[in-house]
Amino acid sequence: MSDTDTTPKPIQASLFDEAPAGQHAPSSSGSSVARVKVEQTDLELDYLIPTDLEDRVKPGTRVYVPLQNQKVAAVVIDLPKASSTKFKLKPIAQVIGRDASFTPALLKLAAWVADYYLCSQHQVLRTMLPQAVRQKPESFIKDSRLTLHKPISPADLEKLRGKAPMQARVIDLLSDRGGTATLSELRKQHPHASRFLAPLLKKEYIVRAEVRVERDPHADEEFLPTTPLKFTEEQETCYKAVVKAIDSPESAKPMLLYGVTGSGKTEVFLQAIAHTLEQGKTALVLVPEISLTPQTIERFKARFSEKRDRIAVLHSHLSEGERHDEWFKVHERRADIVIGARSAIFAPLENLGIIIVDEEHEPSYKQDETPRYQARDVAVVRAKLEGCAVLLATATPSLESYQNARTGKYDLLRMTRRTDGKRMPLIRIVDLRLRRKKGGESPDTRILSEQLRTAILDRLAKNEQIILFLNRRGYNTSLSCPSCSETIKCQDCDIPMTLHRADDRLICHICGARRLVPRKCPKCSDPGIAFAGYGTERAEEVLKKAFPTARIARVDTDVMQKKNQLRDTLREFRSQKLDMLIGTQMIAKGLDFPNVTLVGVLNADQALNLPDIRAAERTFQLLTQVAGRAGRGEVMGEVIVQTFSPHTPAIQFSRQADFEGYADQECEQRQAFSYPPFSHMLIIMSRSKQANLAEFTLQTLNSRLRQDLPEGTIMGEPSPCALSKAHGQYRFQLIMRAASIRPLARHVRKVLKELTIPPDVIVTCDVDPMQMM
Repeated sequence: MSDTDTTPKPIQASLFDEAPAGQHAPSSSGSSVARVKVEQTDLELDYLIPTDLEDRVKPGTRVYVPLQNQKVAAVVIDLPKASSTKFKLKPIAQVIGRDASFTPALLKLAAWVADYYLCSQHQVLRTMLPQAVRQKPESFIKDSRLTLHKPISPADLEKLRGKAPMQARVIDLLSDRGGTATLSELRKQHPHASRFLAPLLKKEYIVRAEVRVERDPHADEEFLPTTPLKFTEEQETCYKAVVKAIDSPESAKPMLLYGVTGSGKTEVFLQAIAHTLEQGKTALVLVPEISLTPQTIERFKARFSEKRDRIAVLHSHLSEGERHDEWFKVHERRADIVIGARSAIFAPLENLGIIIVDEEHEPSYKQDETPRYQARDVAVVRAKLEGCAVLLATATPSLESYQNARTGKYDLLRMTRRTDGKRMPLIRIVDLRLRRKKGGESPDTRILSEQLRTAILDRLAKNEQIILFLNRRGYNTSLSCPSCSETIKCQDCDIPMTLHRADDRLICHICGARRLVPRKCPKCSDPGIAFAGYGTERAEEVLKKAFPTARIARVDTDVMQKKNQLRDTLREFRSQKLDMLIGTQMIAKGLDFPNVTLVGVLNADQALNLPDIRAAERTFQLLTQVAGRAGRGEVMGEVIVQTFSPHTPAIQFSRQADFEGYADQECEQRQAFSYPPFSHMLIIMSRSKQANLAEFTLQTLNSRLRQDLPEGTIMGEPSPCALSKAHGQYRFQLIMRAASIRPLARHVRKVLKELTIPPDVIVTCDVDPMQMM
């Protein structure tokens, strides 16, 4: 089977009764026709629009249609003048929701995503709607709003207190709330309030109306209003360029805002959005990680305090009900600003004025399951379809965006200095090899060098704060036998299992499998089996032992599992109730804490040696971003980077915060081998529980693809993936590169359509992949 779209399009048949010879649908009754895309499949069929539904059915409307004795959901994608099918058309059974779920621009975007990323349109349309909206459309929570109606004199109220004190309490509570409140609000102070409403309603002392309850994820939070800050000269120049694009989008190019950490990019966003709202338009802001969202929302709701109820938030950490209500806030045009992670690019905002992609270099903008879209690139396409400005912003541009700027496809905006004259942090490199050569290395000193330990003590003495970065969860990262070299790996994945001391279990970070910790080697029975490597759990233990009076918090997905736990931890750190954070990439970027003067990178080498063309690029970006958390206040910051590879270009260029120098040397190497950004890459993967079947399928596909291969395509050979087994399936991949992806994608789609793939094999296509594991 394949998750790539190989179904003939359009089918344009209802699969039902055939019309009389020579007669085309629709019938002589003159009923209108709707062309729909059936959800769960890529069938494209024609149906009649019943007269009573004609005003409600339009492109983008979700409907129920009869199909093979079932009623299935579908999306109307067109209203043709007539159907060319020879079959007698069946009528649409029911309209889902009050209005169309997809705007015309989103329908065009879905078609583009399906074509470019080699998937089916129904998969894209499905992705565009949150699961809660697909499964339970318009499932709002209802409540009763109670309002004081008929005046009651003080004397009558006193009589009521004597006869029916609970009824009088209801009136008192409503009076205290300005004369109106919902029943659920009253119940917080008067749990049995609903029992005493009937007499009050009968006497018309109060009136009752049904209202919708918004499940607002930030309803209980308070945001102190902020005012626009004065721009620096560089900020002013960039702001004017963005405003020009907002006002004249038809002549504007996509913009890449390359600004060093702390240069004030967010302030440019805020004031550009304020200008957008003044023009009566809307704004969409994408952030790469959920860790950025609490602070981003706080900044936006504080700046736009008079419009805080018209800011919607869309990300995966909301409850199903919250996602449902936030999506409908956008859909019903009750939101002017949408903030969210990757999937928010499909928010049904209309009249868009600007799309902002913050930290545009982040790999988390790439979806790792079908449809495998890159939200940054989809943002550029959506901006073109919507006729709005698009701004990509970062301190470490992706080489793809930077190359687009260098070739003139994008406008490059630069901000090279921090605001208020703040200096960039001083970055020191600690060569961990020296301690090993001197024989003074211990497990604790590998985690915490003497230079870093001394720097932490100095900051703690000055009541300054510290952030320590380690992009590896768990306690120990592997368990192996010194006698036979056996490493305990996951049975379903080709990676070592990680010890999590809190659970006393070995855990696979790919599939989540858990097993007890063996006390001896399972292969040779040697009891000397030993742990190696370290993660954030082990680092936290070492830090608490080294600095027993320091207030330390760990930030990773193992501990940040409760709702709002991350938000609350970051707020405690901002209010200086914590001295130190130790965490993964959740704390590496976008956060702004003025009292942080020291950042430590415990192991800069983790991503460097991965078999991926972007390994060095990611290392440079991550080090530069995490270093940017230091020195954002009045005191100059310091960054200490611990590494066994101090002379690697990624580390040396990050030490100088020299992105352009790094980009020049990296692009020179990429161009020599025709790697992105000087080509487009397409990875075809086959996976199966049977290794030989997965390999044979890919070899067959490889031989078919080589026939009539588009000119200029560079094609490798089928080979095992770097992660050769995951989730119990063996994985093989075929890497292809071409200057233009469209001819290659059409060729791959054609071959997959003609090839019969065994049912036990899954074939996937990843266009412009962000990782090669």
